[in-house]
Amino acid sequence: MVIRSMRDVEEGIRALSAIEPRFAECVAVTGLPPLRRAEGGFTGLLRIMVEQQLSTASAAAIWRRMQESLAPLTPESLGRRGDEALRAAGLSRPKIATLRALCAAAADGTLDFDLLDRAGDEEVMERLTTIRGIGPWTAEIYMLSCLGRRDVWPAGDLALQVAVERTFELEARPDAKRMREIGEPWRPWRAVAARVLWSYYRALRTNPR
Repeated sequence: MVIRSMRDVEEGIRALSAIEPRFAECVAVTGLPPLRRAEGGFTGLLRIMVEQQLSTASAAAIWRRMQESLAPLTPESLGRRGDEALRAAGLSRPKIATLRALCAAAADGTLDFDLLDRAGDEEVMERLTTIRGIGPWTAEIYMLSCLGRRDVWPAGDLALQVAVERTFELEARPDAKRMREIGEPWRPWRAVAARVLWSYYRALRTNPR
C-alpha cells in the first residue's frame, strides 16, 4: 500500500503507538512528521543518488549547479555529457559512473519507472539494485519518498540508526541487521516509523538531551 496523505501518516502513527508507546512520545515532542513525498521517475532517483552521503547544504548546491549547467536532466541529455562537465557540476567519479549506469538502464529499458510504480516492494528493490552504484539505501529512499511505500525501513540509514539508539536508549548504535530486527514488529507501517524517528532525530540535534 501507498502513503498518499497526512491522513495515512496519522493512521500509521496510531497503529505504531498501540504497539510501542514511545512513538506517541516522539510525536508529542516533534508534532506530526512531514509526508516526505518527492518527485519520482528518473529525476527523482537521480537526485537521491546525487545527494547520498552529502550534507544538506552540499547536496542542494550540487543539485542547483546540475540544474543550471546540465539541463535538461534527462537520460538522453546527460548520457551525452562528458566527464568534465559532470565533474564541474560537482559529481564525484563514483557518482558519474552511477549516473552513466542510470542513463544506460533508462535507455535500454532495464529501468522502467512505470513498471516500478506497479511492482511490489521486493521487485522494486531487486530491479534498482541491479544497476551499478545503486545500493539498498538509494533504492529504499526512492521507494519511501518517491513511491510512497508504507512498509519501507532504511535499516542502513545513519540518522535513523542514531534516532533508534537515542529513542530506545540502546547501549550502542544498531547496525543494519539489528535495525531490521527492531523494525520487524512495526510492519506494515515501518515507513511511518522512519518518518517519526527522523523527525525526532532532527529535534535531538537541535536540542540535545
